[in-house]
Amino acid sequence: MTQNSDRKTCADRSRTLAVMQRDVDRWIQGIGGGYFSELTNMCLLTEETGELARVIARVYGDQVAKRGDLRDPDDAKASIREEIADVLWVLTCLANQTGISLEEAFAETMRKKTTRDADRFK
Repeated sequence: MTQNSDRKTCADRSRTLAVMQRDVDRWIQGIGGGYFSELTNMCLLTEETGELARVIARVYGDQVAKRGDLRDPDDAKASIREEIADVLWVLTCLANQTGISLEEAFAETMRKKTTRDADRFK
């Protein structure tokens, strides 16, 4: 498979969390030059979360967006999507670095919440 067709396949298919983790790892190892340290990635996760918060505050909160706050002022969803993806990218890097399966971690969280909150919202 060529690099171009691999990219197209990557973009076109639905991703499981495991596939996402694999794809991020391949990109980091092949293009990105290796992972940043866990501490650096934690700082980057905080930074990206702040960027998402800034966009949410401008779109849904009381603050008015200034020039550069939104990727496309006419498409707020594009800015939110971009920032969520950035958060997900760094979170995936941290999971990869620490040997955590996002699929397993998410399944555990769903079990926990389902058991703990079964009657909470009735």
